[in-house]
Amino acid sequence: MQIEFLGGAQSVTGTCHLITVQGRKILLDCGLYQGKRSESFSRNRELPFDAAAVDAMVLSHAHIDHSGNIPNLVKSGFKGSIYCTHATRDLASIMLQDAGHIQEKDAEYVNKKHEKKGLPPIEPIYTVKDTLLSLEHFVSLNYHRPIKLFEDITVTFYDAGHILGSAVSLLEIRENGRDLRLVFSGDLGRPNMPILRDPDVLLDADVLLTESTYGGRSHDDYDTVHDKLARIVNETYRRRGKVIVPAFSVGRTQDLVYALHKLTMENKIPSQPIFVDSPLSVNATDIFREHPECYDDETREMVNNNQDPFGFNRLQYIKDVEESKKLNSLSEPCIIISASGMCEAGRILHHLANNIEDERNTILIVGFMAENTLGRRLVEKNPIVKIFGESLQLRAQVFKLNAFSAHADHDELLAYISRFDRERLKNIFVLHGEPPQSEALAEGLGSIGFSNIRIPQMGEKVEILN
Repeated sequence: MQIEFLGGAQSVTGTCHLITVQGRKILLDCGLYQGKRSESFSRNRELPFDAAAVDAMVLSHAHIDHSGNIPNLVKSGFKGSIYCTHATRDLASIMLQDAGHIQEKDAEYVNKKHEKKGLPPIEPIYTVKDTLLSLEHFVSLNYHRPIKLFEDITVTFYDAGHILGSAVSLLEIRENGRDLRLVFSGDLGRPNMPILRDPDVLLDADVLLTESTYGGRSHDDYDTVHDKLARIVNETYRRRGKVIVPAFSVGRTQDLVYALHKLTMENKIPSQPIFVDSPLSVNATDIFREHPECYDDETREMVNNNQDPFGFNRLQYIKDVEESKKLNSLSEPCIIISASGMCEAGRILHHLANNIEDERNTILIVGFMAENTLGRRLVEKNPIVKIFGESLQLRAQVFKLNAFSAHADHDELLAYISRFDRERLKNIFVLHGEPPQSEALAEGLGSIGFSNIRIPQMGEKVEILN
């Protein structure tokens, strides 16, 4: 068996790994790379493998850095099936259509500049039409239900607890008279978080591909996050400012709404308008309501008591563009949650551009921000940032709450992996992390008795011999 690491190796975007076994090629995720615009465009357009030669794909979850290049995969000649959970299929449907729309708009923007410079036009990486065609390849499954990909290869999904429908994938492979278990973590969630169930525990594997987004880092204790969130909201309210929250449409937005719901019900924050300004977030929240099989006991009890964990009287979901624009003229304190999570596209850019230079306002960061994104520059509190090509002064307060992260932190990753049989698990590949984080996790795994731990480079091929 050979594994080729084609994305998400020593980086946190564009996850894509190609397994070759028994003459079959199986792709694990096919995500969009996010970073510098020119580099992202070329890396995403040119797939580093022959799409037509891939026999099947296993999708861990719907986040764009894991699913976002699927339409290009199909457009490039892929004919096989894409296996995922039911909730992942539903979320991918709306997220990929949104991504196709963004690709089209990005191409229009670039072509206007090219026309002025006498340069030839470019085509989008893929379109909404390409997205709809790619959805025909999806095959969705329940958790814990094995399905044969091929005669000697079976896949089973286990709950990763990261976002709705996210899965740890177990591939059971019969090769040359031996049985081999390969586990692909995708993005691993955290225990004891609201809404979703805790990650399922697996005990046996020969090969593990694990994420390391927060290797070497610890999250704040979630038990204290509501108090910290309340303090930030209250302090901003006293300044008569707005709280602007860049949030991923899937997972983070719903977590925030849930937390603000509880704080409002407990009278821990003042009564003020709360807006979710993202059509994708609105659609994703509707899908959350349709998949109670993914809920934890507390959320299920709320639903059974006819409470909506994603809606309350001060909360407004906004789809219409004109309604979104009206938020820019609001002078009263409010909370605006908008996408995209890394501040690279979407309506959040308009809210930041209109509010970033007002010292009364707060920018609340609640998720990971990759290198070379506007979100990372805000986290680093760069005094000048560019939005829509205009240089703006960062006068607003910036706070970061790690406790809302849907990724397991260093200790949580070690605790999860520590349950695997050390005698059996002889091949660990540390992925989906910037180099310092991957190195920290690899060192931590070594300290608890695991061996043969590797941090692959982009494009590296590895043969599994034992």
